[in-house]
Amino acid sequence: MSPTLRLIFMYVLFLCCLSPCAADLCNWSGSGLAREAEANSRTVQQVRLRCTEGSVEWVYPGQALRVVLEPNLSSARHTTVCIKPFRSFNGASVYIERAGELDLLMTDGGRPEQVFCFPADGPQKPAIFLLANPQRDISQRAVGFRYELLGNRTTANNLGQSVLQVVRGSIRNVSHNAERQTSLVEVSEARVYRQRSGVFERHTGTIGVPGSSSSWHGHIHTLLQCHVKPGGGEFLFTGTEHFGEAWLGCAPRYKDFMSLYQSAWAARQNPCEFPLD
Repeated sequence: MSPTLRLIFMYVLFLCCLSPCAADLCNWSGSGLAREAEANSRTVQQVRLRCTEGSVEWVYPGQALRVVLEPNLSSARHTTVCIKPFRSFNGASVYIERAGELDLLMTDGGRPEQVFCFPADGPQKPAIFLLANPQRDISQRAVGFRYELLGNRTTANNLGQSVLQVVRGSIRNVSHNAERQTSLVEVSEARVYRQRSGVFERHTGTIGVPGSSSSWHGHIHTLLQCHVKPGGGEFLFTGTEHFGEAWLGCAPRYKDFMSLYQSAWAARQNPCEFPLD
């Protein structure tokens, strides 16, 4: 049976005979060996997760696994799902289920540890479909990923457990990835006001060169739909860190921010103080 026909077969089979779900609120881990031993091993195992972020780990994958993301915060509007496969991802292909169809997101042996994002603003709950690859030797096979549900346009206001990043600097370059639906913003000549990890690194100045001083350099991720473009001048980048990476919230021009800040300061309307040069 060809891979395409096998995929169609498994998906139709899933629609006819879903197995009971097994998961906690945020994370799930399980083994495909247990499923193979059961009498109804032809069924597609289904997992429902109720959080906006968590992880899935499937060791010795067999047949197929369907992960439905339906957070309890039904009042919040989540329009984007991002997943980051584990480095050890091996043994299955990843599909996104939308409107009753499956779209290939990542093949086995693809690009682990990269963040993949896809829209999830349709009438159905977003679902991730894992199809195990037919291999006899399963001793080294394990698949897993971390997931996060994001709100409209940006990530910063939707990741309450993440740490705020505040950086001032210039946009050196912007690269876009249509497949991952993300953009990568390279920030140079930066001043870091707050960060949790080493996303931004300090570059020391050249000894003996007048005017040469240390500065910070790093990269910030954002969704492709934000349409970030290179531009002159300084920006104040704010956002959060998730998946071990900095993600953009907003980036006003620094001079515009300072104008508003000083006006609010004069009117005694500032909720907090910001360090000035």
